[in-house]
Amino acid sequence: MDEKRHLTIAAGLMSIATFLSRISGYVKDMILARIFGASGLTDAFFVAFRIPNLLRELFAEGSMSAAFVPVFTEYMVKNDKEEAKRIASIVFTFLLLILTIICLLGVLLAPYIVSVIAPGFRPDAQKFALTIELTRIMFPFLLFVSLAALSMGILNSLKSFFIPAVAPMFLNLSTIAFALFVAPEMSQPLFAIAVGVSVGGAVQFGVQLRPLIKNGFRFKLSFAFSHPALKRMLILLGPAIAGMGVAQINIFLSTIFVSFLPDGSATYLYYAMRLIHFPIGIFGVAMAMAVLPTLSGYAVKGETGKLRETFSFSLRLLFFITMPAMAGLIALGEPIVNILFQRGHFTYDATAGTVYALLFYSSGLWAFVGVRVTASTFYSMQDTRTPVKIAGVSILTNILFSLILMGPLRHGGLALANAIGSAVNFILLFLALRKKLGRVDGRNILRSFVKISFASFLMGLTGWLAIKGNIWQESGRTIEKAGVLAGVMALSIGVYLLVMHLTKSEEMKYLIKMYKERKAKKQGSG
Repeated sequence: MDEKRHLTIAAGLMSIATFLSRISGYVKDMILARIFGASGLTDAFFVAFRIPNLLRELFAEGSMSAAFVPVFTEYMVKNDKEEAKRIASIVFTFLLLILTIICLLGVLLAPYIVSVIAPGFRPDAQKFALTIELTRIMFPFLLFVSLAALSMGILNSLKSFFIPAVAPMFLNLSTIAFALFVAPEMSQPLFAIAVGVSVGGAVQFGVQLRPLIKNGFRFKLSFAFSHPALKRMLILLGPAIAGMGVAQINIFLSTIFVSFLPDGSATYLYYAMRLIHFPIGIFGVAMAMAVLPTLSGYAVKGETGKLRETFSFSLRLLFFITMPAMAGLIALGEPIVNILFQRGHFTYDATAGTVYALLFYSSGLWAFVGVRVTASTFYSMQDTRTPVKIAGVSILTNILFSLILMGPLRHGGLALANAIGSAVNFILLFLALRKKLGRVDGRNILRSFVKISFASFLMGLTGWLAIKGNIWQESGRTIEKAGVLAGVMALSIGVYLLVMHLTKSEEMKYLIKMYKERKAKKQGSG
């Protein structure tokens, strides 16, 4: 199979699975918004959840893939599957041991951790104490989700993408179940939600065991920590933690700053970032996960030309899909937040606060997703040092602009600072990659980016003009509003596709070609 076609199909499968997971996540958020609204108590929950979630991003999903997949793929490419199985068990045992210790320390040191991540909560004794208890309950989530990330890395290396990508859905389903059936029976309902998070992490790991076993991988305790593969992974892991986790580090910094802002600010940022994570997860993470094993294989074989071509194609296809999503979130933010969250205790004021943050977060969407693929290209070559150096510049940029903007723009300033930091991260990564590879097909990427930006602007303008009305300030009438929003989205997407067709987009031509070939194949087999 043509490698571009294989990559597009793999990313497509991951996107579908991630879409299902994200939809369940929005159902979860809708339920939490209706029950709890946006208050100091919900701030406590979302800040507490960010602590294990931050560590998950740093030690698990992002850095695990960056450090594990290239080394693991190298053993698989060299047809040493039995040794690869042994490596998987060694890494599993190492993670189990280290993360159990980290979780125990996290539970014991929760008061100090909360003091660092949310110093602004300390004057409010109730909010501070609640955040500590919620943090303790959710810390085991880190252990389970890290083992789930290891399982995902193995399955992705074996070119199995769907089950690992859909596994996070079970975290959302667990949280929903605890919110609906356990929370009403407890004096502090948020404790039930926290338990649901930890249980969901365990289920997310468990559902991947069957496909692992089917592929011949069974985790066994193995304490051979002197294995050279583990040593190489640990060498790659340190820089990867900072490089791949820069987005979470920026969110962590935003959490510190937002703790000094009025009640509800942390909740607004949470829901806005959840909406941003929809296209990031469905397209950015899916493409990065799908492309990493392919890039790693080219790097091992020394096929720099194919690596360069795959990176260019992946980035252009990613921009083709996510730039219109960015325009849509900017133009249609108020209707989207209204339909998803404005009910129960989540009032129009909460909608307005969330939309305000969403506007600024959305401006950096192109950079959020671009970083994923560009960083993965470095990791495929087992270079984690370059991304970490650039991450340092990005973090300093975020801190600087947060301090400058949080005064005049409040929580919106923190969202904008995050977007600016990510843009700096992507641009510097791209320039460093061009220097490392000699060239990266920059002209085609720039030409494609300009066309996509123009088409996305016209799409967003169309949506903004068509959606105006006071209906979006009211609660209720959800079905009617959803129909209106769906119609405006369809019109806007039509404008985008028409402009891309008129500008002769290569990415659009390729997707149409794939669709026609698949349709012809089905008709032929029928």
